[in-house]
Amino acid sequence: MTATGAQPLPTRALARESGRARQSLTAGQWRPTEADAEAVARVLARLTAPLPVRRADSARMRATDRDRRLQRIWRTSVHHLDAGAVSAPAAALLAAVARAFLPWYAAPTPAPAAAAPRYPVALDTTADGVPVLPTEAGEALLPGLAALFADLAVPHPRGTAALTPPAVPWEIRHAGRFRRYGRPAPGVWTADTFRCPGCARADGPWTVSCDWRLITLGCPCGVVTDEHGLAFSEVWLRLPDS
Repeated sequence: MTATGAQPLPTRALARESGRARQSLTAGQWRPTEADAEAVARVLARLTAPLPVRRADSARMRATDRDRRLQRIWRTSVHHLDAGAVSAPAAALLAAVARAFLPWYAAPTPAPAAAAPRYPVALDTTADGVPVLPTEAGEALLPGLAALFADLAVPHPRGTAALTPPAVPWEIRHAGRFRRYGRPAPGVWTADTFRCPGCARADGPWTVSCDWRLITLGCPCGVVTDEHGLAFSEVWLRLPDS
């Protein structure tokens, strides 16, 4: 998806995971757990939220409201992804939604701290250096996602238990640093770089493996660890959209 003057959205993972979710629902292989249902309901509310009605409306205010709606979709998806309570296929779908709406992670209202997470997002800019958000492309995703999440939100028949399809694991090589972020108090962030517990290497290249329940990092020195303290989003959103 593209918009005039803006980079295309990273939607490869979203297309893949949306297709898998739809296939699982159609085949009756996915009846969301209670945690899944809560996350789905929260994201669905963001997907279908109307724009606010204001007495004094302006083009600039309207543009901000549009982008703020997309930003809230991103934040809600990441919140439930990093909470670690949803099933593996739900985590994969939330991660794909978060990646697609990644351009809005800090726009229009960035986190109020220098140490807040910064994800590598390629955005075109105006002649004045102002980032150009692909708002139309982001909004074009809303109807399809709303329909999918609405189907996921339908309660399963009485007397039937939750059913979770298997999620597809993945492995990828990545050269670069991973940063762990904490928020001990409102507006206060902490951050540190993950280093291999064996050789203290920080830049990899890492072998990143994920089964949507756990992420492991493999260092060239041979050490493989899942005790990195990194949230899903802190790893997933720094990897290429493949």
